[in-house]
Amino acid sequence: MQLIADNTNFEDYFDEQQNDAALVKPASEWCEQVIDRFHGANSQSSWQSIGWNKTNGLFDLRPGEVTIWAGVNGHGKTTFLSNVMLNIMNDHGAKVCLASLEMKPAVSMAKMARQAIGTGQPTVEYIRAFHKWTDGRLWIFDKVGKVAPKRMLGVATYVRKELGIDHLVIDSLMKCGLGTDDYTAQKDFVDSLCAIAMDTGLHIHLVCHMRKGEAETKAPDKFDVKGAGEIADMSDNIVIVWKNVRKTSKDEKDQNSDPDAYVRVAKQRHFEWEGSWAFWFHKDTQQFLEFQGGRPTCVTLDAQASAFH
Repeated sequence: MQLIADNTNFEDYFDEQQNDAALVKPASEWCEQVIDRFHGANSQSSWQSIGWNKTNGLFDLRPGEVTIWAGVNGHGKTTFLSNVMLNIMNDHGAKVCLASLEMKPAVSMAKMARQAIGTGQPTVEYIRAFHKWTDGRLWIFDKVGKVAPKRMLGVATYVRKELGIDHLVIDSLMKCGLGTDDYTAQKDFVDSLCAIAMDTGLHIHLVCHMRKGEAETKAPDKFDVKGAGEIADMSDNIVIVWKNVRKTSKDEKDQNSDPDAYVRVAKQRHFEWEGSWAFWFHKDTQQFLEFQGGRPTCVTLDAQASAFH
């Protein structure tokens, strides 16, 4: 884990100046990029799986996109996203930066350490080995609380330009210095995130809250994302994490068979699949398991680390 200090002048990395005349080009200039999308480094075979067998090929992460991770407060969206980031670091060697503006870095890392080892009580040796393993893979923007919108945009540009980060998690939109009812500012902020993602290849994961519905037992959809309607319109993907609150009202036998959560891909602009998966939540490890009775997994850091489990 490497901390990104809050005293960097990130706004210097966000520059909106453009030469519009130079942007008008013949369409044939994109021929090689189109070939690359079908047959090269950016083809579907290079997309990054989020880490479960049943999600492979249905929802994978592509460079240069903005994904909204939405859910009702307390339904596990931050925990699920932590699980995803751990998976892509482990499976694909992705470089990730967490801007967890609602949670202290030590709390975020404690959650991820439990997910990594697959037990509720990681040993001191494993914790040390895990944090060493994150070097070169995981960075944290060391700030808790509100951040001015332009500053957050500067962070996004900085981590891509200076650190070569593949994925930036911003948790959450409500901490980015935007008024609850200032829909124009929210729209402009998300629009700028999309521009940074598209221009640099950074994949930006933006955590958003949901509007309160009629009842918590009713699963929300993409139109329930809190804030400006353009947030859902402009983003490339929308993933909704919903805790199965109806499970607690059933008897013990039915509770065990019912999933604990549903994760729904409510929008995927650049791929045709939309749908939901059921997950079972393992509380001790904070892992989301893809089938009932599944066993938590462990990130094997090296030959010595496997003995820490």
